[in-house]
Amino acid sequence: MGISILKTGIKIERQLDDFLNQISEAGLIFKSGAHAYLTGDMEGLMAQLTNITEKEHRGDDLRRDIETKLYTKTLIPESRGDVLELLESMDYLLGGFKGALWRFEIEGPEIPQKFHARMLELIDNVVETAEAIVRSARAFFKDLSSVSDHMHKVSHWEKECDKTVSRLQREIFHDKELRLSHRMQLASFAQKLDKIADKAEDVADKLAIYVIKRSL
Repeated sequence: MGISILKTGIKIERQLDDFLNQISEAGLIFKSGAHAYLTGDMEGLMAQLTNITEKEHRGDDLRRDIETKLYTKTLIPESRGDVLELLESMDYLLGGFKGALWRFEIEGPEIPQKFHARMLELIDNVVETAEAIVRSARAFFKDLSSVSDHMHKVSHWEKECDKTVSRLQREIFHDKELRLSHRMQLASFAQKLDKIADKAEDVADKLAIYVIKRSL
């Protein structure tokens, strides 16, 4: 085991693990809900919307409790600012998954079958990007020496997202059978999904700085 920033007991470590679990599981729920929408299973979509909303609420409660403990118990004072910023950034991913899934229900985009495979590819890549940053964050709290084992995968999957969303948007805009307004809606919808991966990469950039600071 390498250097851990958690030297204050096991309870907060468990809470951090639980918080990161909410993000990881939200990604899987988002993926399942998006698949339900594309297959016309609206009951399945609504069930996953309920699940992901519960995950976000649980994540918010955990984040607030962890933040309170960091302040009131003066835990890891030398890293507290970095940890608080990391928690806020990771919480954005949780909200991003929930918001993206709700967009399916709110906008009700008509996504032609010919775009389903590419859309699912984008969704898979977005979830993989988020999972990579979750693993990187776990390593930050438990073993700084292993962070780089996971962080390079964030960049890899984010680049895959960029490639996929570009291909998807190109296919959408080249389809002259669709109205321009329809093409613009689908292209914008895809871009919103890609923003989750962009945020994960932003978190990875911050995390890289935290690791350097802790290693000095």
